[in-house]
Amino acid sequence: MDRSNLQRRVKMNESKYEYADEDQNDAAQGTRMQPSESNVTEDQEPFMGVKVRRKASFRRDFKGDYIDVRSNQYLMKILEKQGDKEVLFADKVLKFTSSGKMKRRILMITDFAIYIVDPEADALKRRIALAAVEKMCLSELSDNFFVVVIPTEYDLLMASTRKTEIVTVLVEATKSASDYGVEVCFANSFEYNAGAELVKEVQFEEVEGVKTRILRK
Repeated sequence: MDRSNLQRRVKMNESKYEYADEDQNDAAQGTRMQPSESNVTEDQEPFMGVKVRRKASFRRDFKGDYIDVRSNQYLMKILEKQGDKEVLFADKVLKFTSSGKMKRRILMITDFAIYIVDPEADALKRRIALAAVEKMCLSELSDNFFVVVIPTEYDLLMASTRKTEIVTVLVEATKSASDYGVEVCFANSFEYNAGAELVKEVQFEEVEGVKTRILRK
């Protein structure tokens, strides 16, 4: 799809999305590689030299598996069937559907793939090979949102208080799996493919915290 030809913009949601935050916001205007000074306060530091991140989150140890995958028979069956041997990250996240609804999902990252699982139905919703991931998009602010861009499929918009760990794990995992680290882009406005023939834009703004809008293009 040629995104440049999609001119129509329909406002889908202007309400604030608020989460208990470990480190917040990830995308900015353009792919700027320096955070604006107004975004960084005394209790914050930039992540990857760009995104605003609270200093306290730098002192947190990365645990990796927050849901004890080995004790979950269904998750273990998925991994055994696919032949994945190492779980690098596992936790519950919020995933945004193409219609804008939020769904609680389990995100697992292994040495070969990304898994999205419905914890209520014990259903594997999606498996994405690490080699298929092109980049991740985040804002420069202190929110929990991030997009995983998969050019051969549709993209993933998710939110997690452990976003920094997820980004770090994906960068290192793709380096190991395909000899290149996934690109990480920072902008306070970016587009993503929410579904077949459906492009949306995520906008971030500092208004008494971080205000997030998801618009249809």
